[in-house]
Amino acid sequence: MKFFSKLYDMVLVWSKHRLAPVYLSILSFAESVFFIIPPDVMLAPMALSKPEKAWRFAFYTSVASVLGGMVGYLLGSLLFEPVVQPLLVSFGYEHKFATISEWFEDWGIWVVFLAGFSPIPYKLFTITAGVMQMAFLPFVIASAISRSLRFYLVAGLMKWGGKPMEDKLRLYVDRIGWGVVILAVLAFLFAKVL
Repeated sequence: MKFFSKLYDMVLVWSKHRLAPVYLSILSFAESVFFIIPPDVMLAPMALSKPEKAWRFAFYTSVASVLGGMVGYLLGSLLFEPVVQPLLVSFGYEHKFATISEWFEDWGIWVVFLAGFSPIPYKLFTITAGVMQMAFLPFVIASAISRSLRFYLVAGLMKWGGKPMEDKLRLYVDRIGWGVVILAVLAFLFAKVL
């Protein structure tokens, strides 16, 4: 099933659009607050299609993501009861929220660093940091470092890999895509057990 190949081709077309950096910034911001698609899916093809601008794209992604994280923090800090808590209940995320809150108590700022660099949904941690009243400046610093490391790594790999990497990625994109879907389902099932 060539679903991801078609999606990849579509993203490559979008990545060459003159407003692609704006779309990338909006996606990065939204992903840190509420959106489910990570910005890497647009950053990688943009860095591949215009390797001379890879670092600039990583910068836009990092800044927008940290700004979105700050908004997520403020949502958790200022609007938890009227806005966030009803959403947690309606989506059945109370247990996940409790687990993440425990992680914050156990590991503090390191959990933000881990969430910012990893594929774990960053938005859950930005909101929880606000709810837990984590110190704002350390939160922003940890977010900036971890998000920048992640996005500069993605952009650097694409820039370094160039055309050969694009060809390989195109060849294996369906396998990679379905592998990620399987991992996401397993992670969801694992989280349900927690």
